[in-house]
Amino acid sequence: MSTLLKSASPSPLLPVTLLVISMISIQGGASLAKSLFPLVGAPGITALRLGLGTLILFAIFKPWRMRLSAGNRLPLLVYGLALGSMNYLFYMSIRTVPLGIAVALEFTGPLAVAMLSSRRPIDFLWVTLAVLGLYFLLPLGEDIGSIDVAGALYALGAGACWAVYIIAGQKAGSNNGHGTVALGSLVGALIFCPIGIMQSGLAIFSPSLLPLALAVAVLSSALPYSLEMVALTRLPARTFGTLMSIEPAMAALSGMIFLNEHLTLTQWLALAAIISASMGATMTIKPKLNIQDVDTKPRHQHVKK
Repeated sequence: MSTLLKSASPSPLLPVTLLVISMISIQGGASLAKSLFPLVGAPGITALRLGLGTLILFAIFKPWRMRLSAGNRLPLLVYGLALGSMNYLFYMSIRTVPLGIAVALEFTGPLAVAMLSSRRPIDFLWVTLAVLGLYFLLPLGEDIGSIDVAGALYALGAGACWAVYIIAGQKAGSNNGHGTVALGSLVGALIFCPIGIMQSGLAIFSPSLLPLALAVAVLSSALPYSLEMVALTRLPARTFGTLMSIEPAMAALSGMIFLNEHLTLTQWLALAAIISASMGATMTIKPKLNIQDVDTKPRHQHVKK
């Protein structure tokens, strides 16, 4: 992995490929994690994912060699807190909400803040599409039992953390390099591993669970976060955001294939509306705006769980 990072060419083909692999990996990992909830619950899987993922990332990036100045610590702490909270809230969401719908609801966090970067007339079209998608996904109508309210709120909370993860990750990454993901994962693990252990008990240390938990850590944390940290700094904002816009659809397909979660036609149309809004907002953003142009306002360059 470290050789790949050092020899990566400036061509967009490599980061685009890495980003697609990252999305496939993280949604496959989410499906596997959900299948393990009956054993240790969502908090336990969060703890295992962050704990084991941190060990793997430390072995890859060796962050103890990094020198952190006082000014770099706050973005790193915020990044790690956002990363851990995003994982925890997302897993709490998919306990009761289909994977594709949870990702779509989570995706509205980065999408909403992307809208704040521009106020042109065409942006109202993307806002309208996003609102329509939300209306048909959230339990706001008569059929309130179709989507769990608490699960939907957890997903929206994960989306807010996702937006913070983007901003803080880019700030911390520009200061500390690729080792940022390992240190950020450590911060998240120090907070959420104790929570998972307290809520799941000794079952979290079951030897039979370790191989599956390790697979979740690799698929959901170590591999995608490493790849995203590369892509995040090598792709234009427009390309990054457009590619990430397809993630809700990939999540829905993963849930259908691995978890037997079949969505209704209305839910698929709602997902399509949110994906279209995200792609449209990204593709019509002003060319001069890129990842480095805004350091205090959220914007839609990535996501993850």
